[in-house]
Amino acid sequence: MKKVNVISPKGPVVFLILLITLPLMLVSCFTGVEGTKKVSDKDVSKAISRSQTAVKKQDLLVAYKDSVPAWRHGKRFYVTDSQVKLIFAPSNSVNSDTLQLAGKTLVYDGYSEGGVLDNRKTVNLMFSDGNNKYIYPTNKEIQEFNSQFQIPFLIDEDMVAFYSKQLSNKDFWIKTALWYDVKSERMIKGRQFVKVHVDRVEPGNKVFPLKVVFSAIDGGQKAFVWIATNVEVMKDRDFGSLFTTEDLREKHKDITNENWARITNSQVVEGMTKEECRLSLGTPKQVRQRPTYDGLNEIWYYDGGSFLLFADGLLKEFRK
Repeated sequence: MKKVNVISPKGPVVFLILLITLPLMLVSCFTGVEGTKKVSDKDVSKAISRSQTAVKKQDLLVAYKDSVPAWRHGKRFYVTDSQVKLIFAPSNSVNSDTLQLAGKTLVYDGYSEGGVLDNRKTVNLMFSDGNNKYIYPTNKEIQEFNSQFQIPFLIDEDMVAFYSKQLSNKDFWIKTALWYDVKSERMIKGRQFVKVHVDRVEPGNKVFPLKVVFSAIDGGQKAFVWIATNVEVMKDRDFGSLFTTEDLREKHKDITNENWARITNSQVVEGMTKEECRLSLGTPKQVRQRPTYDGLNEIWYYDGGSFLLFADGLLKEFRK
């Protein structure tokens, strides 16, 4: 006869106890990684907005507004790149293979309207460099132009003069340490939250139409930053995002002089608070919370693999 194993009434009870206690046993063996909780970007934004010491953006400039219908003959445009030849209609009088216009100025010479297959009267903008004529087919009707319209590789010199009048010979506090050398135009290590004097505004490049040249007041170091004017596209690169009229040091008198010097140089050391680290390195791309035996740790992640590890609100470990 085949032996049958009979499960006693205690069996289900023991099994139930194991189901309850096993998760608790796993938690007690927690390594610090499995339970890492991700804090969403929305949560990070809320936390930053709640901070009364956050660096706020200011609307410091009156926006330049101009459009094609208001353009006058003789209006000047700075050429940022010789690739501008790609936007012009083919011409028998110009050899596009050897055409080099970067750094030169083109003068607006009016526009013509030409019909297309759908009978739209599209605008052709005409320019001259003094020797040759260039035509830019816009594929827009005259009523379609607005103040946001920009021609690729061309910078309106009237716009540069407009912003230069607002900024030149004025003092601000700069909020970025990403400076550029005036001569080589290479990126250099600058300082943030220091007072600077704007010397002048020049035409920028094919991405950023303005070049703001300044001098650090405390040491006289000259540098510049690229500035965007279309804030709808580059919200973090307009003047109000990079400069302020407020001395942030006055709002952070509780920070020691040693740590403030580190902040202006985008440096962190163990023992700094979260607010000091945020001022120094900016808002993290991602935040994770990690429970440990000693409490709840928090990890801030930045681009390039950099991270900061906080314990009890103070910086415990970092990698840049």
